[in-house]
Parts: sequence; C-alpha cells; structure tokens
Amino acid sequence: MKRITSYTVTLFVVAVVLLLIIPLNPFMLDVLIIMNLCISMIILVISMNIKEPLEFSIYPSLLLITTLFRLGINVSSTRNILVNEGVAGQVIAAFGNFVLQGNVVVGFIIFFIIVLVQFLVINKGAERVAEVAARFTLDAMPGKQMAIDADLSSGLITEQEARARRDKIQREADFFGSMDGATKFVKGDAVLSLITTAVNFIGGVIMGLVMSDMEFSEVLSVYSIATVGDGLVGQIPALLISAATGMVVTRAVADGSLNEDVSRQFLAQPTAMIVAGAVMMILVLVPGMPKFQMLVVGAGLIGAGYYLMRKTKEAAQQMEALAALGAQPQETEEADEGEYFKDINNVYSLINIEPIEMEFGYSLIPLVDESSGGKMINRIVIFRRQYAQEMGLVIPSVSLRDSSSLNTNQYIIKVKGEEVARGEILVDYFLALEPAEPAGQISGIETIEPAYGIPSKWILPENKEMAEIYGYTVIDPLSVMLTHLSETIKHHAHELLNRQEVMRLLENVRKSTPELLDEVFPNVISYSAFQKILVSLLKEGIPIKDMETILETIADCAGTTRDILQVTENIRIALKRTITRRFCQGGQMCVLTLDAELEKTFVSSLTKGEQGVYAALSPDVMQNIITQVGEGIKKFNELSQEVVILTSQVIRVYVYQLLEQFYPGLYVLSFQEIANNVQVQAIGNISL
Repeated sequence: MKRITSYTVTLFVVAVVLLLIIPLNPFMLDVLIIMNLCISMIILVISMNIKEPLEFSIYPSLLLITTLFRLGINVSSTRNILVNEGVAGQVIAAFGNFVLQGNVVVGFIIFFIIVLVQFLVINKGAERVAEVAARFTLDAMPGKQMAIDADLSSGLITEQEARARRDKIQREADFFGSMDGATKFVKGDAVLSLITTAVNFIGGVIMGLVMSDMEFSEVLSVYSIATVGDGLVGQIPALLISAATGMVVTRAVADGSLNEDVSRQFLAQPTAMIVAGAVMMILVLVPGMPKFQMLVVGAGLIGAGYYLMRKTKEAAQQMEALAALGAQPQETEEADEGEYFKDINNVYSLINIEPIEMEFGYSLIPLVDESSGGKMINRIVIFRRQYAQEMGLVIPSVSLRDSSSLNTNQYIIKVKGEEVARGEILVDYFLALEPAEPAGQISGIETIEPAYGIPSKWILPENKEMAEIYGYTVIDPLSVMLTHLSETIKHHAHELLNRQEVMRLLENVRKSTPELLDEVFPNVISYSAFQKILVSLLKEGIPIKDMETILETIADCAGTTRDILQVTENIRIALKRTITRRFCQGGQMCVLTLDAELEKTFVSSLTKGEQGVYAALSPDVMQNIITQVGEGIKKFNELSQEVVILTSQVIRVYVYQLLEQFYPGLYVLSFQEIANNVQVQAIGNISL
C-alpha cells in the first residue's frame, strides 16, 4: 500500500494519458469534471495563502499536469458529444442550459468573453510577469551571491546559512525560469478550447443532420448546449489556474499571504475610503444615476473610513499611554537612587567599565530587541564563535543599550567606555554598495558604508532587485550595523586582551600540556611580558590560536634573547603557515616591496633611546615613504586581499611602527614569515 501511495502522481498522469484513448461514459465524465473544478479551486486558494513563490515550488509541474488533465477531459467530452448525439453528462448539460437560457447567441458570446479574458488579460499578464521575473532573477544572481559572501566573510552568517541562501537563490532562478515556460501551457490550452468548441459545434451539427432524424432547430439546440457546456467546464477551471498563476508570480514583493497584505495595506488608508465615498455621493447628482445604490455604497465607504480612522487614533493613544506609564516611575526611581547611593560601596558600581558597548537610537530597537524579532544578539554570538576559531581570542560580551542622547537612527560603539565608531541606519531601507562601474543608476540617499568607507546609497525595498541587476551589493540594515560592529571589534581586539583573559587561555592550554606551562612560567617569561607579546600579535592581525607553538618558541628563545620584540619576531616566523594562510589568496600573495637602498637607509637610521630602538629617519624621507605607500595602497583596491608590505626581518617592526599611525589597516610582513609554497607578486616598489 505504501509503495502504491508513493507512485500516486505517476499513476494519475498515466490515467490522464489514457483518457485520450479510452472512451468514458457520461457518469465517469461527470466525476472527472467535478474533480477538475475542485483541484483548480484548491490551487487558487493555495496561491492566495503562500508568502513567497518557493512555498509552492511544484507549481510549474502541477500546471502541466492539470493542463494535461483538462485536455484528457476535453477529448473524452468531445467524443461523447459527437458519438452520443450531444449527451456528455449532467455537468455539461447543466452548464449549457444555465448559461444559454434558451439563447444560443448569448451563450456563445459569454463563452468567448471568458476565453478572451483568460487568454488576453490574465494569462498574458502572468506570462509577462513570469518572463520579467525570470530575467531579473537571473541578472540579480551575481549581486546576491556577493552579498552572501560578504556576510559570510564578516561572520554575520554561518556556512550552513550561506549554503541555504545560495540554494534559495538557485531555486528562485529555476522556479521563475520554469514558470516562464509553464505559462505557455495555459496559453495553448485557451487556443485549443476555441478549436475544440468549433469542432464540437460544427461537427455535431453535421452529424446530427446526417446521422439522426432530428430537425435542424433541434440539432442546433442540442449541440449548442453541449458545446457551450463543454467549453465552460473546461475554461472555468482553466480560468482559476490562470488566476493562480498570476497570484504565484506576483508574490515576490509580499510580506505575508494575500489576505494579510490586503488587510494590512488596503485597510490602512481610511482617508482614501472617505474620499471615494464622498465622490459617490456627488455622482448621485448626475441625472439618471441609480441614487439608492450609490448612496448605500458611498455611505458604507465613508462609515468604514471613519471607523478605521478612529481605530488608528485609539491605537496611537494606547501607545502614548504605554510610553507615559513607562516614564511615570522615574520620579520614584530618582528618590530611591538617593537612598541607594548613600552607601558608599554602591557608588563603586558606577565606575565599572564594559569592554564593549553599543548604544543606539529609538528607531533601531526592533533590530536588537529579541521580543520584537530582532536577531542582533544571535548574530553577535555567531561572530564571537567564528572569531574565536579564526584568531584564538574569545570576544567578551557586548553590552547593548538604548540612548536618548542619540538621534533615532544613530548608534555608537564603545571600547572600554570610550566611543571608537559611530554610524547611522535607516531601518526601512536597504544599503546598496556602489560598484566601480554600475550598469545603471538607482535613486537613493547618498551615504558612506560605515565599516569600509564605500560610497553607497540607502534605497527603498522596491528598488532592491533593480539595484542588484545594476551590480550594486545590497545589504539589509541589521547586516550593515553588525558588519560595522565586527570590523570595529577586529580592529580593537588587542585592547580587549586583559590579564584575566590571558590566564583563561593558559588554563585552556594546561588541560593538554601542563608541562609546557611549568617550563615557561615564571622562569622564562612573566605573565605581563607574555600578555604584551599576544597583544602585539593581535594588533598586527596574527592569530594566537596555536598557543603551544607560541609557548614553545618562547622557551626556545630563553638561551639566546629575552627581548620582547625579538621573541615576538621569532614567534611570527614559527607561525608562518598561519600568517601565510591569513594573507594569501589562492596560493598567491600580492605585496609592496622596499627598495634595497631604502632598507639600507632604515638599518643605518636605527637608534637606541630610552624607549628602545627606533628608526630616526629625516622628515623628507618619511614623507616620501608615506606618500609612496599611499599610492601603492590604491593598487589593492581591486584585489580581495589585505594591503601587505614585504620587508626584511631586521627592519620589519620599525617599518610597521612608522606606517601604522598613518595607515591602520596595513600589514607589514618579513620574507621569513612567508611559506615556501606561496607565489609572491610585487605590485609596487617603495624607493628613495
């Protein structure tokens, strides 16, 4: 039984094909016609209740099956009409008699109107929408893929979420491509119905006159009823299917089901109803107009408009009352605070500093508040996990709070109580990152993307698809804010590594290699010096995940040097595979190099002072280097790689110290830190 159930659709299609061959008696034909009406109605109701087309992804195949089913019924009914002297079942006769009402001309006119409405209006419009949707979906695929890759690389989504979003994009393209072709089935069905109607009527009249004893008027009556009835029982389900096709392909910009969208959007405009009702009242003055009907309709629209307007005002008043209730306890709280802070120990709670804070304006609360559907906290958790896996540092909890001192659309990011970044988000818009050469211009509010400083535009949701077609990378508001937060945390990660976190990392190492920790601490290096080494590595974007290699290198350096800078350089060499993976793209690394004469100048300028060794370069040389580095950085704009300068190990740290204050996002590596299997390509050279 289970095996038979799994092949239900296959058996149904085979049975439909057999309808084209095997004759059916009128009773069975009535059953199939009723089934056809029910299936068409079910499909129409489903199409009105889905929220997006992919919820009904089987529709293109279903459209072919239902069209084939109607054709099978049409062939069987035509055979019965021609063979049984117009007798093709009670359903066809009932439809024919009800529509004709004794007038053949009127019946045929109504039938042809139904066919033309389906063919020229509904199906043609649905066909055009499906065609445009298929083309736009295919054109927008590269932009959508880029947006997914950007979210994945910034840690806003997991690999599984990225794979699911890519799969959805591919399914959308396949679906609209299939719909573009499937609409041709209904179009062909409408054409065939006209041909079948002509065959039924003309062929039936000829056979009735030649092969029966009926009078001409009786022949016309019998076969006209059968023809119109047969046409209607085929075209009414086809009309329902065409309407369902239009519903499915136009659900691309919907937020809910059709019923929800109409209720929310149509009924949210009470003023429009009042104006329409007033116009109906005015039209009553036109001579000859049906006054009673127009007065009833106009009064109903005006009444409904005023009712909805009153409900809207009541909802607004309730919101204000809730806000007022939230503000009332402030006076009491202020009095309680006076008593609370009389205890001096409670004052110490005011000077606690959060490692990372994010404050935002009132309009951004829905993006953060989980009770309102905000997903920011979940996205921060995902980023923390990915950053720990990549860099070996666990980011502390992010304190989120609203702030009345900010504009409603603004947010600020604080590290250890001080603001380090600020941005502004338009919640009801999308941010479109402008490509180097856009295929077209899109209207929007000019802005700068806060994380990377890319020229962008805030665009309306209805312009999202067109912006992706033009090559823009479109990002939702939450992703914009999360990307800015994640990049800010990465930039200030070395400031978040405190002594407590260092001890946690070492305790984690102790679980696997306790002997190594006993060898290194405190005989070889102190905890404060070790923290400085880790901070230095993180500041230059070097992962500290391989803690065993770092500790072993420190132990190996014990007999040669205890200078923290030199030990750090040795650690970097030991981590060269990690560094190579961090900055290499596809086995190739693009770099800026230093001229040999410039390196000699650096070496000769090294001077030892109270704060350690530094490069005492002349102002002219420093200005020349900084200018050339700025020109070289521009060459990296078209590459998907960080800006890297390659130097000898002797001067690497001093080159970094010189340039970091001018170019914070720049990385300086030495030749010894690059793995042997990497192809290094110099795209610029800095010289004297």
